[in-house]
Amino acid sequence: MKRIILSVTNDLVTDQRVHRIATTLLKNGSVVTLVGRFLPASLPLQRDYRTHRMKLFFKKGPLFYAEYNIRLCFYLLFAKVDILVSNDLDTLSANYLVSVIRKKVLVYDSHEYFTGVPEIQERKSVLYIWESIEKLIFPKLKHVYTVNESIARLYQEKYNKKIGVVRNMPLRVRIDKTIDRKDLELPVDKKIVLIQGAGINVDRGAEEALDAISLVNGAVLLIIGGGDVITGLKTIVKNRHMEEKVIFKPKMPYEQLICYTRLCDLGLSLDKDTNINYKYSLPNKLFDYIQAGIPVLCTNIVEVAKIVQSWQIGMVVNSLDRHELADIIDNMLIDKDQINLWRENLSRAAGELCWENEEKELLRIYEKLL
Repeated sequence: MKRIILSVTNDLVTDQRVHRIATTLLKNGSVVTLVGRFLPASLPLQRDYRTHRMKLFFKKGPLFYAEYNIRLCFYLLFAKVDILVSNDLDTLSANYLVSVIRKKVLVYDSHEYFTGVPEIQERKSVLYIWESIEKLIFPKLKHVYTVNESIARLYQEKYNKKIGVVRNMPLRVRIDKTIDRKDLELPVDKKIVLIQGAGINVDRGAEEALDAISLVNGAVLLIIGGGDVITGLKTIVKNRHMEEKVIFKPKMPYEQLICYTRLCDLGLSLDKDTNINYKYSLPNKLFDYIQAGIPVLCTNIVEVAKIVQSWQIGMVVNSLDRHELADIIDNMLIDKDQINLWRENLSRAAGELCWENEEKELLRIYEKLL
C-alpha cells in the first residue's frame, strides 16, 4: 500500500478537486493524507482519509507562503510517505525539496495557469518570484497534470513536456429532492439566477450580473461562496437598496451547496478574457450546474463555451453590457420550450461529465506509481 501525501494551501473544506482525488486514491488501495491549514473560520472536517491542518501565524502575503512551505517541509521530511503530491505552485517548493532530499516520487497537480492569475499580474516583484520558482522546478518534474487541455498545451509549449489532464468533474451525487426553497429560505415566487464558487474575484463578472439583475423583473441573484469582490458587492447592494434582488450565502460543504444549486433556474459563469488564466479556465461551477440540471449562461471563454455549445445546455454571451445581459437572462428564464430542451441535454451531459468517468484519467497517471 503506497502512502501518499497531498498538500494544498487552503483549509481543505471546500476544495472538491483534492477531496475527489484523495478519495479515488484511497479506494484504490493507497494510504492518503491531505495537508492544508486551519483558519479561525474553518468548518469542522471529517473525511475517510487522513487530514492534517496547520495553524499558521501569518494568514496571507509572502510571509504566509514562506511560513507554510517551511512548516510543510518539516512535516514532509519526517512523515511516512512514498508519493508526494503538490497542488499548485504555492506548495511546490517544499514538496520538491523533500522529494530530492528523501528521493521520493513527486507528482504536480496544477489547478490553474498559476503565473497567469490576475492577482499578481501588476505586482512585478511577486510575479517574478513565482515565475522563478516555476522555471527552476517545472523542467525537472516527471509527473504533471492539470485541469484542461488548454492549460496543458500552454505548459507543453513553455517547457516541452507532456502534461496530463484531469478535469474538475463532480461526483454524480444523490441530491435530496425533499429539500425545497422554503427549507433553504429562498424565494418561492421568483426565478433564481445563481453565481457560485470559492473564487468570486475581480473579472469574474459578478458586478455585471448584479447590474443586470436589477433590470430583470421577477428574478433574484443568488451569490454563494467567497472571493475578493464579495465585500464590495454587499456594499453596492446596500447603497442601491437591492436587498430584495440579491441574496448572499457563504461558502458551504458541497453536499449542502448542490441542494441550493438544483433549486435555481439559471447558472452564470461570466469570467472575462482579461488574463491568460481566466481565458483558459474551466471552473468547477460549470460542472456543478450540469449535475444540478440548470441551464448555463457563460462568456465566450474557450473551455467553458466549448462544453456549453457542444452539449447545447445554455447560451454563450459576447457582451456583458447590463442591458444586453438582462435581456438574455430574461429570455432564458421564460422560454419554456428552450428550457425543456436544455434540461434534456443537461441530463445526458451529467451522465458523461462526472468524476466516475474522469477518475479513470487520474488512475492512468498514477497506475505506474502505485
